[in-house]
Amino acid sequence: MSKILIRGARLLGGEPMDVLIDGERIAEVGTGLTAEGADVVEGEGRILLPGLVDLHTHLREPGREDSETVLTGTRAAAVGGYTAVHAMANTFPVADTAGVVEQVWRLGKESGYCDVQPVGAVTVGLEGRKLAELGAMADSAARVRVFSDDGKCVDDAVIMRRALEYVKAFGGVVAQHAQEPRLTEGAQMNEGIVSGELGLTGWPAVAEESIIARDVLLAAHVGSRVHICHLSTAGSVEIVRWAKSKGWDVTAEVTPHHLLLTDELVRTYNPVYKVNPPLRTEADVMALREALADGTIDCVATDHAPHPTEDKDCEWPAAAMGMVGLETALSVVQHTMVDTGLLDWSGVADRMSARPAAIGRLAGHGRPIAAGEPANLVLLDPAYRGAVNPADFASRSRNTPYEGRELPGRVIATFLRGRATVMDGKLT
Repeated sequence: MSKILIRGARLLGGEPMDVLIDGERIAEVGTGLTAEGADVVEGEGRILLPGLVDLHTHLREPGREDSETVLTGTRAAAVGGYTAVHAMANTFPVADTAGVVEQVWRLGKESGYCDVQPVGAVTVGLEGRKLAELGAMADSAARVRVFSDDGKCVDDAVIMRRALEYVKAFGGVVAQHAQEPRLTEGAQMNEGIVSGELGLTGWPAVAEESIIARDVLLAAHVGSRVHICHLSTAGSVEIVRWAKSKGWDVTAEVTPHHLLLTDELVRTYNPVYKVNPPLRTEADVMALREALADGTIDCVATDHAPHPTEDKDCEWPAAAMGMVGLETALSVVQHTMVDTGLLDWSGVADRMSARPAAIGRLAGHGRPIAAGEPANLVLLDPAYRGAVNPADFASRSRNTPYEGRELPGRVIATFLRGRATVMDGKLT
C-alpha cells in the first residue's frame, strides 16, 4: 500500500493535525508532517474520526438479495463512514448455525468495503422456543459475540435467562428486540393521540418498557451482559438509567430516525415512516437525545433495514417495517446532536465508534487516532448542506425517510486499514 498523508484535518473536532498512514496503520500524527511519495488528502476544515461501527445492520444476504447483499450493504456503509458493521441474523436461512454466520463473515471478507461481523440468532429459526448453537457460533471463524433475534423479541423469560447464562462463558452479549408480542398484536404505529385520530392500532410504549425492565433484572440476576436494541421511549431511558445506577452490565442503542422523526409524520400515511419500533412522540425524541448526550444510551445504531420498492410502495397496513440508514446516519447525528450542542465530535466518535466496538468486542475498530493504531478512519465535511437523493445511494434499496430533506455533513473519505474505500465522496 502507498502512504497517505491527511493534511490539516481536525482530529475529533480539535486543532488541525496531519495524519500519516503507512500500510494498514497510522504511522505518525503531528503538525507539518511530510512523506515522500505519499498521496495527500486535504483535510482543512474537515473532521477526522475513527471509522464508524454499526451494531445493527440488516444486510439481507442470504435469502433476500432483492433488498440488499453483503456487497451493496458494505458499499453503503463505506459511503456513510463505516468501517465495520454487525449483520443481523434474520436472514433466510436464519443465522442460527456456525455454517451460516461463517458464510456471512466470508462474504464480508470478499466485499472489501468494511468488516462484517455476523450477529448470531438467540433461538433456532428466531422462533423463541429453543436456544440456537450459541457456543458453535462463538467458536466459529466468525467468532460471534453478539446474539439477537432482532425482528422478534425473546419473550420467554426462561429462554432469555438461559441465553444470558450461556453467553457469559465467552464474554458475549444478548441484544434484545424489546417488544412484548401480546401487547403489539396488529399494531401499526405508536399508541397515542395520533393513532387515535388516524384509527390505526396503537403500539404502546409499555410493550417495549416491560421487556427492558424484565431483561435488565435477568441480566443482573445471572451477572451477564444485555444490550437493548433501538430503544425508543422516554420510559425505556429511565429503566436503563436505573439499571446502570445499580452497576449492572446493561447497554443500549438508539437509531438516527428515533433521534429526529416523530409519529406526526404518520399522518401522511407514507409507508416510508413505518418502522419497528414505531416513531414516537416529540417528548420521546427529546428524552432520547438527552440520554445519548449523557451516556445513558451508549451508542447510535442504524437498524439499516432495506426493502424492495414493492414492499414499501403500498398501503400502510401491508407495508414492511424499516428504513435504510447507513448513508445518512452521520448527517442525522450531526443535525440532532452536534449542531444542537448536545455532543461534540469527540462524543460522536465515542457513541458511533468506540462504544459500539467495545459492546461487540470488535478488535481493531473504535481505536484512538494515534501512531501504531489501525488506519480505520472517516474524514467528513461538516459545513456541507444538501438534500438527500436516494437515487445516489450505494444501497440496493431506497426506502429512506429523508428524501428531499436537507441534512448537514458529507463523508469525504473512508479508510479501511489504510485503504481508501471512499475518496472525494465516491466509492473507489
